[in-house]
Amino acid sequence: MLRASGADLRSEFYINDAGAQMDVFGASVLAAAKGEPTPEGGYPGEYVQQLGRRALEARPNLLELPEHEALAEARELGYAFQLEEIKASLERFAVHFDIWFSERVLHTKDADGSSDVDRAVERLRAQGHVFDEDDAVWVRTTDFGDDKDRVIKRGNGVYTYFAADAAYYLSKSDRGFAKKIYLLGADHHGYVHRLKAIAGAAGEDPQRDIEVLIGQLVSINGAKLSKRAGNIIELDDLQAWLGTDALRYSLARYPADSPLTLDPEILQRRTNDNPVFTVQYAHARTRSVARNAETAGVERSAFEPSLLAHETESVLLGALGEFPRIVAQAAELREPHRVARYVEELAGHYHRWYDNCRVTPLGDEPVEDVHRTRLWLNDATSQVIRNGLGLLGVSAPDRM
Repeated sequence: MLRASGADLRSEFYINDAGAQMDVFGASVLAAAKGEPTPEGGYPGEYVQQLGRRALEARPNLLELPEHEALAEARELGYAFQLEEIKASLERFAVHFDIWFSERVLHTKDADGSSDVDRAVERLRAQGHVFDEDDAVWVRTTDFGDDKDRVIKRGNGVYTYFAADAAYYLSKSDRGFAKKIYLLGADHHGYVHRLKAIAGAAGEDPQRDIEVLIGQLVSINGAKLSKRAGNIIELDDLQAWLGTDALRYSLARYPADSPLTLDPEILQRRTNDNPVFTVQYAHARTRSVARNAETAGVERSAFEPSLLAHETESVLLGALGEFPRIVAQAAELREPHRVARYVEELAGHYHRWYDNCRVTPLGDEPVEDVHRTRLWLNDATSQVIRNGLGLLGVSAPDRM
């Protein structure tokens, strides 16, 4: 939506690949490779068992290495395999990221022995918002609406996640991105004030330069939990069950900040109570009309708007004219569901027009300018539906 409205932007996936949890993950993969139980607090699920088997296939001598080397090797192999799967799943789901940003970059020491995290803390200190207390380093985030000040470096010298958050925010500013839009999961409401406080402490405007969107949980009636992970519904399983188009359209059809329950039975129907079918069928019908028009000798040599006199034609023309405004509004408000609802209405207007106005003449009737003009209207509707579905990452089939 933002790109369609003229914004220059990059989509970025932040990979949480640093910190103690990576060691826990590595220990879980190594235990699986050894055929041992998952360590306490580790990662359960069949997918970890698979990662363990793959790690052994890739490094047959893995279990012969000293424990610390085997742990590091298992962690890195499991990480590479898992990241590869994430990228593949998202690409299959028509989700593309321009940048895959590794958290590890923020912790990497330069030649002078400092990291982006080190420099981020000093930059916040230079702005006057960092203080030392109780043998720890703090950021006075309450100055910017946070509910409490945050520790950025513990007394033992270990940075908190907040430090990496600050370094990542500053990295995006340093790379020239004036506006930062975060999309977080349903369990991250507590991050909103924290991230805005980082913007303020960095000398930027928390109300202008950062925006935090929270995506709510999605429930699927009748879905089975993943056998691989054991406690979730996996995207790959859901996509194989319902199809990319039905799933993407349904997710885009509702505000992201509202809990959503999907009905698989409806999404698999080829009837008008399935919204994505209705819209895709309308597009397929526009292409069928165009093919039939070509066969009947109706070409696009004339366009006379005054001939579009039927009530359904006025309604359809008016709806087509609304598309740029709908897209701009959806982008500005961060509400893609406005485009989904729009193409549904447009499909309804088109179906009513189709029932009342012919593009091809009946029988031996001659081809007239009204037919040629209606073909232009048919094609315009086809283009707008295709554009709308494209913005939602949903295909526009020519035949159904």
